[in-house]
Amino acid sequence: MSTTGLPPATPASPGFGNGQPQQAPPTQGVAGPEDVPRGNGRVSGIVLDSLTKQPVEFASVALVNIATNRPIDGAVCDAQGKFTMTRVASGTFRLLVSFVGYRNQIVPRVVVEARGADVNLGSISLAPEVRNLKEVVVTGQAAIVEEKVDRLVYNAERDLTSKGGDATDIMRKVPLLTVDLDGNVSLRGSSNVRVLINNKPSTIVASSVADALKQIPADMIKSVEVITSPSAKYDAEGSAGIINIITKKNNLQGFTLNLDSGVGNRGANLGLQGNLRTGKMGFSLNGFGRANYNVRGSFENRQRTGNVSTTQTANTLNQGLFGQYQLGWDYDINKTTALTASVRYGARNQMNFQNNLTTISSNVLSNSVIGTGVRDVDVKDLSGTVDVNLDFTKTYKPQQELSILTLFSQNNRTNNFVANILDPATSQSILSRERNDNTSRNQESTFQVDYQTPLKTNQLLEMGGKGILRQVRSDYAYLIASGENGAYSNNPNRQPNGLDYDQDVVAGYISYTMTTLSKYTLKIGTRYEHTAINARLRTTTGEDALLNRRLDSIPNYSNLVPSINISKALKSGKTIKLAYNRRLQRPGIQFLNPNVNAANPLNIVVGNPSLSPELTDNVEFSTSTNIKSVYLNISLFSRFTNNSIESVRDTLNQNFGDVTNPVYQQVLRTTYANIGQQNSYGINLFGNATLFSKLQLGGGGDVYYSTLTNNSPNLALRASNSGFVVSGRLFASLQLKNNWGVQANMFARGRQILLQGYQGGFMFYSFGVRHEFDEKRGSFGIAGENIFNHPFTQRSESSSVVFSQESIQNLFNAGIRATFSYRFGKLSFDGGNRRKRSVNNDDVKDGGGGDNGGQQQPAATPATTTPAGGGGRRPR
Repeated sequence: MSTTGLPPATPASPGFGNGQPQQAPPTQGVAGPEDVPRGNGRVSGIVLDSLTKQPVEFASVALVNIATNRPIDGAVCDAQGKFTMTRVASGTFRLLVSFVGYRNQIVPRVVVEARGADVNLGSISLAPEVRNLKEVVVTGQAAIVEEKVDRLVYNAERDLTSKGGDATDIMRKVPLLTVDLDGNVSLRGSSNVRVLINNKPSTIVASSVADALKQIPADMIKSVEVITSPSAKYDAEGSAGIINIITKKNNLQGFTLNLDSGVGNRGANLGLQGNLRTGKMGFSLNGFGRANYNVRGSFENRQRTGNVSTTQTANTLNQGLFGQYQLGWDYDINKTTALTASVRYGARNQMNFQNNLTTISSNVLSNSVIGTGVRDVDVKDLSGTVDVNLDFTKTYKPQQELSILTLFSQNNRTNNFVANILDPATSQSILSRERNDNTSRNQESTFQVDYQTPLKTNQLLEMGGKGILRQVRSDYAYLIASGENGAYSNNPNRQPNGLDYDQDVVAGYISYTMTTLSKYTLKIGTRYEHTAINARLRTTTGEDALLNRRLDSIPNYSNLVPSINISKALKSGKTIKLAYNRRLQRPGIQFLNPNVNAANPLNIVVGNPSLSPELTDNVEFSTSTNIKSVYLNISLFSRFTNNSIESVRDTLNQNFGDVTNPVYQQVLRTTYANIGQQNSYGINLFGNATLFSKLQLGGGGDVYYSTLTNNSPNLALRASNSGFVVSGRLFASLQLKNNWGVQANMFARGRQILLQGYQGGFMFYSFGVRHEFDEKRGSFGIAGENIFNHPFTQRSESSSVVFSQESIQNLFNAGIRATFSYRFGKLSFDGGNRRKRSVNNDDVKDGGGGDNGGQQQPAATPATTTPAGGGGRRPR
């Protein structure tokens, strides 16, 4: 910015390189040394932003002769906002300070009384210039879906319909992902995915991904990254790929408090998000709570084992209380070194009620009823998770960086059920009661070091190591009681037990990236992981005696995990990519836990602590292009999995009586085994278009053919199956005048192929309307989902040579909710240009090696300051 009679400041010559503010040389029309009297006086000061009190670097300063109204000297502020003018003659002057984006500031009277005088003007404040525009027309929108070198990014912060929801609602709209009715996530048909939160693992997802997603509010999610071909820098776990959930962060100055709330017919939520930042230090406190209620449904289950046919029916009610709270801290030691830390606590209390679970068993040969039972079942699934991490990042020069990550994470879980066995004649009086207590703890300690350095301007070398110490403990007991008030005692048919499962992983990796002038990008790497396991079963055989039995069937194992990614940028925005990687999937506690879950006594579930990991080879070819405002992406993929962990069902004779009067009946048992081989071949198509600069339309589909086989010597477990699986999604978003917005989404999936049958298809749809007010500080809206489903029905079947089963599940999941949010406080930019750095695993540099490492010329000014040591541009 300049005014009449004041030319722009001229940049100092880069040849000086001493870091001091330089005197602006004279320009045409400005009095130079030959016609302006010179002295040895000195005028100095510092220019600050009036709001943030931060230095305004590169501001222009001019000293103007009051009598002639002509500038006689000038300077440019340095990085600290300081300026100095020497050789000033005695006299009375006016000082003019200007910079783009600020109002001019005038110091009306500057008196240099004598030769050699030193005049320090102290702090001079520049006020940001704010102009009210009559109308602003937005000519484009940020894409909801973006494609990067090794991942697909869904920008969830643009989603209106998920306001007041959780991460499950977001996942249903992400390309390549499928979320079933229970919230389980799969990538291109495989549920063996690795889920990270802000590039970091957490025990919040160790026990159940579906449960973890309920703890993360949709309002806190910035984006979801689907990494189908992870580089060697990532853990080898997750045979199908990696899902990275990026939460919103705030790197601004000041204080703010966001309030988000919503209430509906099936749930309510209240969230708080506070941020405080001053100088080099920042604090954040985030809290979110959500209650689910009135989530009703019913199911009918028909199964046959031998000559016995059984039918079960029940009404269901789900209630839950979820929350997550995090305290974050970050500190900039200097422009190249930063510390970040956080403590997060997540809670999940899920209650499921099965009312009048009625079981009727008949002999198919005589067509006669042989047994009837009625029970009410109360299942409680409670968990609490604590994550504590401390990260250190040091940047030496562009693209040369050292990162150290430490993480402690622990999840405590209680999964109990109580069943009241009712009189079949009245379905009222309680004859007896059953209880299963199961507590577990999953603890992880992680230390990781990553280092990257450029070899040349187009080459990058990455290397690092990681150690993970996991300790899993599960304790379980089975109790029975007579009548409504009888005391509980151990169930003689099932003894209390426990599992101790220690897993230590040591890993190292190296990765090399090169970009050629012909726009080829090659990323190749390998990762070595060694896993040591020590597992023991604990059985109580007396009052205090414990029998420890080491599970020697689980050997230690080592894996070499290679990866290669090749991409080529073509003309007109087209890109083609070819990738190969090997992944492994370790069994989680939900597969290992030997506790017998008999909430439904005719359909029990038990884990297998002897499981070993499965290995998967992935091959992918994809291409993308932009045709004006339309983006298209198509991918061909294949996946080959050996030693696959599959859920399998067989029959088991179960004693429903006591030791003296046994009553046996065959039940279905679901367990897990490494007996599967699964191959999948598929295609994914996705498109996104922006029309009239306000309307976004998008959608796509997945089609893949899956084959599952096993070689189990047990006829009850031997099975094979194959078939096509089809899914698709559509979405539309419209920005209206006066800060109104409308959005709608739909997702549907056909039946899922399983080893011993199939799971029925389903569909979800949602819509949302939102209005922002008070300069977008606040918003209110309405969102609905599945409002025409009364109820939604899903059918599933499974069978083998010894059993057959058909189940029908009804969900009354129509919902509508009103949302409100408001932001208190005020934020402003911190005045520092250094890019925030934190430990993350995104090792692909946009632009294929051409990135300058975050260096940038200061905007809107020609001034450049060379730091001590000379030569380079100033780091941001």
